[in-house]
Amino acid sequence: MIEKTFIMVKHDGVQRGLVGNIISRFEKVGLKLIGLKMLHPTEEQANKHYVMTKDWIDKLGNNTRKAFEKKGIKVTETNEQIAKRVHGWLKDYLREGPVVAIAFEGYHAIEIGRKIVGPAEARSAPLGTVRGDYTVDSYAMADKLQRPVRNIIHASGNTDEAENEISVWFNKSELFAYTKHDWELMYKHEKK
Repeated sequence: MIEKTFIMVKHDGVQRGLVGNIISRFEKVGLKLIGLKMLHPTEEQANKHYVMTKDWIDKLGNNTRKAFEKKGIKVTETNEQIAKRVHGWLKDYLREGPVVAIAFEGYHAIEIGRKIVGPAEARSAPLGTVRGDYTVDSYAMADKLQRPVRNIIHASGNTDEAENEISVWFNKSELFAYTKHDWELMYKHEKK
């Protein structure tokens, strides 16, 4: 049940001074901070972070097609063409300025991290989530302006993503193992 997750405060979150508040949300639920650094992403890191797998291409293409069809717009691009366009936007957004890369560890860290962050479209993110509290960007705005949703934060979606993303942004020597003493208080089961 203990797992690692990767969180990134994107440059718009850094610019708005939200880093401390965001980190504190993860710490308050009991996740252990094991890696932290600020950097300006390279092209290589952006390519490794946004991996264009067949599943990702198909999911993105199909979701894009469905969203446009709801608006009465027929999409003639292939899934791969859609994915290449969006992939370029995502990489450009990631590289606009310095980001803060964070690795956390804890019980159900990936699921909890996603709950704290909220859905990708900030407009539909509930209040109390990072995206719901700090931005209102939407897919409609992003489509109109030909860019990705600017949602200030990224969180790993599953174990494979977390493992890949942590390896993209951290060397093993930059991750720390230590005893988090409040876990004993939070998770210990008393014997009867």
